[in-house]
Amino acid sequence: MKYSGACHCGAVSFAFETHIDELIRCDCSLCSKRNALMATVPREQFKITRGEDALRLYRWNSGVAHHYFCGTCGIYVYHQRRSNPALLSVNACCVDGLDSQVLPTRQVDGKSRTMVAARAATE
Repeated sequence: MKYSGACHCGAVSFAFETHIDELIRCDCSLCSKRNALMATVPREQFKITRGEDALRLYRWNSGVAHHYFCGTCGIYVYHQRRSNPALLSVNACCVDGLDSQVLPTRQVDGKSRTMVAARAATE
């Protein structure tokens, strides 16, 4: 199915084509603070259609995951996953017409993932 969406202010918009059969909620420190509800999208299916220059990048811990948000309104738009960089997690609340109430939500245990700094301190 084809989807489109945008951040709150509309400075950043995107489109993708995939089948969404579930949404994901992660309890890591970043996702829980931003209250993220995410849809999985293959990276090659995702396209920024407006406002790529408005996107800001946030990286933490290992730096592998790339978290993008709108530099104007601050809304989290998507991120490239640490566990599989070929997949993106797109903010389901930014996807036009996506009814998050009818899709199952899978809880992901991000809290227990090893922090790079903590692992390095014990080696």
